[in-house]
Amino acid sequence: MTPPLLSRRAFSALSAATAATVFAPAAMRAQTAEAAALGRLTIAVGGQGVLYHLPLALADQLGYFRAEGLDVTVRDFSAGALAAQAVQEGAADVCAGAFEHTLRQQARGQAYRSLVVQGRAPQLALGVSQRSFPGFKEVGDLEGRRIGVSSVGSSTHLAASLLLGRVGLAPKDVSFVAVGTGTAALNALRSGQVHALCHADPIMTLLEQKADTRIAGDMRSLKAAQEVFGGNMPASCLYAPQAFIQKNAPQAQALANGIVHALKWLQTAAPADLVKAVPTSYLMGDRGLYLAAFSRVRETYSTNGLMPDDGAATALRVLARVHPELADFKVDLARTYTNEFVRKARQKFNV
Repeated sequence: MTPPLLSRRAFSALSAATAATVFAPAAMRAQTAEAAALGRLTIAVGGQGVLYHLPLALADQLGYFRAEGLDVTVRDFSAGALAAQAVQEGAADVCAGAFEHTLRQQARGQAYRSLVVQGRAPQLALGVSQRSFPGFKEVGDLEGRRIGVSSVGSSTHLAASLLLGRVGLAPKDVSFVAVGTGTAALNALRSGQVHALCHADPIMTLLEQKADTRIAGDMRSLKAAQEVFGGNMPASCLYAPQAFIQKNAPQAQALANGIVHALKWLQTAAPADLVKAVPTSYLMGDRGLYLAAFSRVRETYSTNGLMPDDGAATALRVLARVHPELADFKVDLARTYTNEFVRKARQKFNV
């Protein structure tokens, strides 16, 4: 039987559909090839599940890095200092960590630069166990006691040292104990291994609500951070060796795009959106507590990824308080960060 003739309109539609079927895969293959050209890279992070690094987690989980053509592997370490060490040793390309690490590296003769800022306050708190230290009344009472930090040299160590310095105590007046993150940090305080713990949320909110813990120093709001640090203190950022940035500018741009996209998402995300976006393990078994912790620190996330005008100078001033030897070293602040990639990302996402 001879098939019926197609009308001109039907034939045109069929031809268009056929062309789409033939050429769409080719276009998709070209896009995939172009995306794959950016290659793979590894980001080291200290405590991936803490709210301090939430923008990174979202950019990864929501596929924003993949959308930019990057195949990203996130390697989690128990502390920011260990994540930084992984980059130094070549085990990772980029670090998600405290901005002040770029200042430390320059003082050691190594050029590292922040690509995009995730947080504009450290989101840290110092909690004291009233079970292990029932007589505690004020921060000065911690003299001679054990204070848990993620690791020596991490932002938790710096923050705890700064709080002690405000009451006249030097770092040598206490014993700092590296306790890592997550369950390990929780258990260190609950078991009495340490008398106090300086850490990020949701860990500190969990201890505050469900354990006999008293918050003795709080840097989880913009106002509190301003009071402690005396200016805009940049916190978590993505930073990398300057050599990597110069050699891999497209990858650096893609990373900035992914984080700025995540920061924009955070501006309007509902609580239900957040708990769906992050891995269940991040909720630490209590969705309500996680959301309460997020609500407490939400304002501290950067709205656009830019380094604040006084951010680098504030970080250097704070670091020099704890490490006076840095006061004699002339840090070139302009070489510790760049807003170049973020400006382009803001144009792309209209932030």
